[in-house]
Amino acid sequence: MERSRPLGPALPPYEPLAEGLDMEGLPRSTVVSVEPAPPPPPRDHLAWSLCTTLYANVCCLGFMALVFSVKSRDRKVLGDYSGALSYGSTAKYLNITALLLNIFLVILVIALIASGTIVVVNLFNQEHQSLFGPT
Repeated sequence: MERSRPLGPALPPYEPLAEGLDMEGLPRSTVVSVEPAPPPPPRDHLAWSLCTTLYANVCCLGFMALVFSVKSRDRKVLGDYSGALSYGSTAKYLNITALLLNIFLVILVIALIASGTIVVVNLFNQEHQSLFGPT
């Protein structure tokens, strides 16, 4: 059987150079311009806001942070990165404020429980000494 195509790889069709033209006058390199990568989309802090809303909703700051996070995500979907950045940073600052208030409240509750326990123990010891005398 005869084959109509050669066995080697097919060569692209080249045009011969025009008469009197040589490769010396043509450029030897090709410049490819590459566009810079688009900046990453701004963060919306939605998961953090959801956790703040569910676990530490002091003065409704967690809920407000969740609202701003959802607004930031909506702006990001619409392509308004400056609006998304603004709403996202507001959500971040609300989350930080709620976190700091919660840490302060936990420390305050622990201190109040500890001081209350000390007062109760001292009162119990005074009652015990007044009823039974010193031992």
